[in-house]
Amino acid sequence: MKLEHLPQEFELARPVLQTIERAGYEAYFVGGSVRDTILGKPIHDVDIATSAYPDEIKHLFKRTVDTGIEHGTVMILDHGTGYETTTFRSESTYTDFRRPDQVTFVRSLAEDLKRRDFTINALAMRENGEVIDLFNGLQDLQQRQICAVGDPQERFHEDALRMMRAVRFASQLDFTIVPETEAAITAHAELLTKIAVERTQVELLKLLEGATPQRGLKPFMATNLWRYCPEFAEQEPALTRLTTSLTQGVADETTAWTLLACAFGLVPAAIGPFLKQWKTSNQTIAAVQTATAAANALQAGELSAWQLYQCGSELLPVANAVAVILGAPDRQADLLAAWQALPLKAKKQLAATGRDLMQAGIQPGPQLGDLLKQLEYQVVTGQLPNDQAALTQHALDLANLK
Repeated sequence: MKLEHLPQEFELARPVLQTIERAGYEAYFVGGSVRDTILGKPIHDVDIATSAYPDEIKHLFKRTVDTGIEHGTVMILDHGTGYETTTFRSESTYTDFRRPDQVTFVRSLAEDLKRRDFTINALAMRENGEVIDLFNGLQDLQQRQICAVGDPQERFHEDALRMMRAVRFASQLDFTIVPETEAAITAHAELLTKIAVERTQVELLKLLEGATPQRGLKPFMATNLWRYCPEFAEQEPALTRLTTSLTQGVADETTAWTLLACAFGLVPAAIGPFLKQWKTSNQTIAAVQTATAAANALQAGELSAWQLYQCGSELLPVANAVAVILGAPDRQADLLAAWQALPLKAKKQLAATGRDLMQAGIQPGPQLGDLLKQLEYQVVTGQLPNDQAALTQHALDLANLK
């Protein structure tokens, strides 16, 4: 197979491959960029595999960066663009189920491709668009299926994260996993516990954000991978419901975690510990806590003005999207209109500041902060006008009561 019209990203990189070939080495485009080009999808990173060893690549190009020299990867900098270029290699045993104990550089493309995860990712392409397919990857693309390269038992024992990659690709590409590969995932599912949770998180989020998440969730459940994800062991009913209710991918990480928090019925105090198990940021935790409360309120039909304000224009679409997935009507336009009608959109719009209150005689300290929070809440909920004099007087009244 030869691709006649290559994406611009490949056209710009062709001189790099030509330089390597003129020096007597082999060089190919490899990986997801080749797969996605054949599928007619946009491509992102352009990766290159070559028979040249790292030192030989560094001799050929003036500007390189050792991004993974121990594994044979050198970044070639060409006209402002970086191309990760990796020497063909074979790998030894994988004691930790993630990284090879030893990497050996080789000159054989076949040796390099046979260590890859799935046939659809084991395609190589010459700079002129000719596709090299040694493992029936083109046929699997045509049949829209995910099949491990060689023995799937070996592939997953080498790198247990590949099991999550399989269900993620099923979601992203709308492919099915072939029975032999799915059976091997089932047999090795427990090995997922050997993988750093940060890496599992990336694949889980990509699954939930994929074009057809049901395609990934069903084998995720059938193979028991879910049992070995942090805090998922008691959530089989909720996860099973998502395999039917999540008909299209969520927009982003916050929406994904909010959906899971709502589906799992997590109370506010449980959301932080749950997300910390998944190594999420404090910023994400705070956003998910706010969006989850709003999504639950939308399902109950009782979203308050304060919850509208807390969500703001960024989190209201998240809460609405999650509520819709879980069966509530789509109210996004009404919610944004209601938010626009609030007397405050942000704390900085409050007419009275801490300085105003101190000038009125209120001492700085924790009480001052508490008073400002009360004023903010009462303005948002319509109990007070957003007027400096009225707010200052109300703060004085509250301070005197204490």
